[in-house]
Amino acid sequence: MTHMTDTSPVPSDLDLPRIERVRHDLRRRRLTVAATERLTPHMIRITLSGAEMEGFTSLSPADHIKIFVPDGQGGTQMRDYTPRRYDAATGTLLIDFAVHEAGPATRWALDARVGDEVEIGGPRGSMVIGGAIRNWLLIGDETALPSIGRRIEEFAPGTTVTSLVAVPGPEDEQRFETEARLTALWVHRRDPREVGPLLEPLKGIDIPAGTFVWLAAEASVTRAIRAHLLGERQVPPGWLRASGYWVHGTADATEKFED
Repeated sequence: MTHMTDTSPVPSDLDLPRIERVRHDLRRRRLTVAATERLTPHMIRITLSGAEMEGFTSLSPADHIKIFVPDGQGGTQMRDYTPRRYDAATGTLLIDFAVHEAGPATRWALDARVGDEVEIGGPRGSMVIGGAIRNWLLIGDETALPSIGRRIEEFAPGTTVTSLVAVPGPEDEQRFETEARLTALWVHRRDPREVGPLLEPLKGIDIPAGTFVWLAAEASVTRAIRAHLLGERQVPPGWLRASGYWVHGTADATEKFED
């Protein structure tokens, strides 16, 4: 398969994306469920509110909070989730839960009702990406959709972005309100551990110089796609961020990929 040749100047080292890590005061907050919504068959949106939302800060779509949910045995377990949207004016926080294997957070989201209380912690910090980025390529599965969706909605007007997302079926596709120039590509797959549904269409996507690639999926899928991007596609390491948002067979596990 051939790829288009990009003739624009290759950014120099001085033009590398800037990645700023911002630390936040770590707090636990007791919040109340204000609304629940079944966005798609495999995604539930929970709106949280409460007086303790005051001072909440989330500067990046890659942020995560800890949510403390019942473990079914009288205790609690922590799970990481993306702050999908925070509205300081109304004091509300949206969290999207991917519905897959019935872990404690999934069970809680399925059973959540208006008026229920839950505790969250964080985010501990934010990783803010900026600099000379002309284009964005966002790749992931449904667990990455909260971060991908938030990023798309927060892009500055006119930003060029392509998203490639694998979901179980067409009914799981989402629409985003954005002023970016968005090309949204969806693929449907049965097994989220399969690399092909994301890798094969990726081979046909042009990645010109100045494109920042953000990638998150099951860890083995992320590993394979990252290798393709760094190897065959020759994406410079400084222009790629990759994460395993979940690890098959291991509860509450993630994997970071950094050079």
